[in-house]
Amino acid sequence: MQKPLAYRMRPTNIDEVVGQQHLVGPHKIIRRMVESKLLSSMILYGPPGIGKTSIASAIAGSTKYAFRMLNAATDTKKDLQIVAEEAKMSGTVVLMLDEIHRLDKTKQDFLLPLLESGSIILIGATTENPYINISPAIRSRVQIFELKPLNSDDLKKAVKRALNDTENGLGKYHVELDENALELLVNSTNGDLRSILNGLELSVLSTEQEKDDSIHIDLQSIEESVQRKAISSDKDGDSHYDVMSAFQKSIRGSDPDAAILYLARLLEAGDLTSAIRRLMVCAYEDVGLANPQACARAVQACQVAQMVGLPEARIPLADAVIDLCLCPKSNSGMVAIDSALEDVRSGKANSIPDDIKDAHYSGAKKLGHGVEYKYPHNYPNSWVEQQYLPNNLRNRHYYQPNDTGKYEQALNLRIQQIQSWKKNSKRSQNNYDN
Repeated sequence: MQKPLAYRMRPTNIDEVVGQQHLVGPHKIIRRMVESKLLSSMILYGPPGIGKTSIASAIAGSTKYAFRMLNAATDTKKDLQIVAEEAKMSGTVVLMLDEIHRLDKTKQDFLLPLLESGSIILIGATTENPYINISPAIRSRVQIFELKPLNSDDLKKAVKRALNDTENGLGKYHVELDENALELLVNSTNGDLRSILNGLELSVLSTEQEKDDSIHIDLQSIEESVQRKAISSDKDGDSHYDVMSAFQKSIRGSDPDAAILYLARLLEAGDLTSAIRRLMVCAYEDVGLANPQACARAVQACQVAQMVGLPEARIPLADAVIDLCLCPKSNSGMVAIDSALEDVRSGKANSIPDDIKDAHYSGAKKLGHGVEYKYPHNYPNSWVEQQYLPNNLRNRHYYQPNDTGKYEQALNLRIQQIQSWKKNSKRSQNNYDN
């Protein structure tokens, strides 16, 4: 049975790697390793289908070392032992270990001395952030390289190479690929070259040859072969959290175009729940008191989205995203509560002034609880000078209003008004005392 096109087109040397020029380009780190024949173990991480296995294959091909592939999740310690025995017999073996973030402790303990001795050069591959998901013992023994998403030019180059390669590619079929079909192909899989090549092969093999033995691939053929490859949406993966982070930061940064794009990514992946949760958090964290009405509108939009579901949910959510993007921003509420929490957690807020303690029980007066409490509504403007903060925090100001929206400007005016009353109250008390 013939292997898939993506497998057959894996590079056999470093010059055939598509993209990742920051690692394999002239004078870059991985190329320098290969050219100097001083390989070290490494971890390659990034989205699926952008060249992790290809780089590992190219390294092995460029150095002529034996190359073996295992999966940390499905292959056993016994499989690792076979590779270790081969390394003893033949010297160095390059081991491509996929899903290295799922390597358990038993396999890890077996691998560590082999990495130390250099008998195995490990090339780990993962879609997860290795600084979070891979043990420090492994990380301390490897170089970590992040792979970048392939751009449109890289992807087109790989497609054309596959179409022209008569040995491993599709060259013998004399494929004529329409330009609009090529555009759809490279833009339909979120940069996953593996899916692009395999979709292309499916289209070629399922299309009848013309009279001149060529095969014509049009837009409809690619649409049918690729379908609409779903955007990667591993809810425990880094990509998921990166999209949510970019979503909120775009709203915070008042960029409606970027925010709408990241909302679209979440919705296209079917992750309505995360989109709604992040939008409500963003409303109160980043807009907050600068425009409370917009926060309320965002919550209402999220409720509608939950009730109607996808695809209609995209409409109220898009309205809310644009609204929040173009609102004035204030995080004063969050800053206030975080500052207060810091004092509580450090033990500075344990006491409460006696005057404002609960007095609705027998014996409260004997304890001095609530005895001198002044009921504000009995005074002009429903305000009276009274201490509410503990003695050690009496001059603490948690809320610092921002001057970014009419509502918070009004709150600031109210604070200034209260401060004026306090000054007048103290002045009156001083006059009375004198």
